[in-house]
Amino acid sequence: MQGNGLLNITTCITLQMFSMNITVKENGSDMKLNVVSFDIPYPPDYGGVIDIYYKIKALNSAGIKIHLHCFYYGRKKSFKLESICSNINYYRRYRNPLHYFSKQPFIVRTRTSKQLIINLLNNDSPILFEGLHSCFYLTDPRLKNRKKIVRTHNVEHNYYNKIAQAEPNLFKKKYFISEGRKLREFEKRLEQADIIASISESDTAYFSSMYSGVVHTPVFHGNESVNIKTGKGDYALYHGNLAVPENENAALYLVHKVFNDINVKLIISGRKPSNRLLTAVNKTSNVLIEPDIPSADLINLINNAQINILPTSQSTGIKLKLINTLYNGRHCIVNSKMITDKGIDECCIVADSAEQMKKAVLEYANRELSSKNTINRIKILENNYSNTKNADNLISKVF
Repeated sequence: MQGNGLLNITTCITLQMFSMNITVKENGSDMKLNVVSFDIPYPPDYGGVIDIYYKIKALNSAGIKIHLHCFYYGRKKSFKLESICSNINYYRRYRNPLHYFSKQPFIVRTRTSKQLIINLLNNDSPILFEGLHSCFYLTDPRLKNRKKIVRTHNVEHNYYNKIAQAEPNLFKKKYFISEGRKLREFEKRLEQADIIASISESDTAYFSSMYSGVVHTPVFHGNESVNIKTGKGDYALYHGNLAVPENENAALYLVHKVFNDINVKLIISGRKPSNRLLTAVNKTSNVLIEPDIPSADLINLINNAQINILPTSQSTGIKLKLINTLYNGRHCIVNSKMITDKGIDECCIVADSAEQMKKAVLEYANRELSSKNTINRIKILENNYSNTKNADNLISKVF
C-alpha cells in the first residue's frame, strides 16, 4: 500500500486493507458533508481535481466539516488536504482489465470499495459524489434516506464520443465509443440524486431536460482576483494538455490554418506534446513550443501574452483554461463552442472559422485591452465565478 508512513495528526490513523482513514482537526460548524472524489484532489493540476480541491477549500472556509473519500491510482496521498478536511479516507482504484467488459462504465466499475459504503453508513451527513465516476453507490438501497448530490463535470457520454472522434488509435477509439454508450445508460441513475450540481449553463439545460433537482454551480478554481497586465505583449498563446487528442488537434489547427501565413508569434504550451506536433512546429518560423512547464510559469505566459487563443471542438462542461485566461490574460480569442455560460462571450473575441481567427489575431496583436473591458470582465467574473459566492449557494441547497 502506498503512503502507509503517514503521521498521526490529531487523533488517529486507522489502516485497513486497501483503505486508509485519517482524522484531522474539525472546525466549529455542525454542518458536515461527505465528498466522494474520483481522484486525490491535490495537487490541483488538472481540470476535475481543480474543481474538487477549490470547492472543498471554499466549503471548509464557510464552516462545513468535510469528510473526504478519495479513490487513488498513481497519485500520492497528500498532507495538504488535512488542513481543509475533518476526515480523509483513501481507497485504492483497481483497474482490472476484466472491467472493460463490464456492463458498467470502466471509470465507474474501477471505483468501488466495500470500505467506502461502510464509512458512508457510519454517519448520516449528505453525500456529494464528484462526477459520474464516483456514483457506483448512488443507487445503493442502504443510502435510500440520505441526501445525495452529484457534481457533474461534463455530459460524460458526449465528452467520450468527442474524444473518440479525435482519437487516431483504433483500439482507444473503440474503447471511448463503448464507454460513451455505457455512460449514457449509467447516467439514468441520476434520477436518484436529490441535487445535480452541473458545471455549466449548457450542461444545466441538458440535465434539466432529463432530471429534477438540477442547479447550475459554476466551476471552482484557483484564482482569487483578476490579474490583467496593462500594456502590450508580443506573442499569442495556446495552452492545454497536449496529450489529449482534442488539444493536440486544436494546436495543429492553429499552426496549419491560422498562424501559417501571418507575422505573429504563437507559443504553444502544455504537457507531453507528440512528435507529430513537434514536427509541425519545427517547420514554422513563428511558432514555438514550451512543453511541460510548471503552473507558475504557465500563468506567467498567460499574463504576458498579447492574445490568448483557445479553439475547441467540444462544448460540454467548462474549460478551466478559459477561466484561468480570463482572470490572468489580456485579449482572449475563442470559438463559439468554448462559450458555455452567459457573460463569457462579453469577455472574449468570438471567431469560428480559421479566417475569422486570423483576422482577429491581426486586429488585436497591437491593441491594448481597454480599462472599460477590464472593468467589465472583473464584474462578470466576480458575479459568476467567485468561489465564496458559489460555495454559499451550494450550501443553501444542501443544508
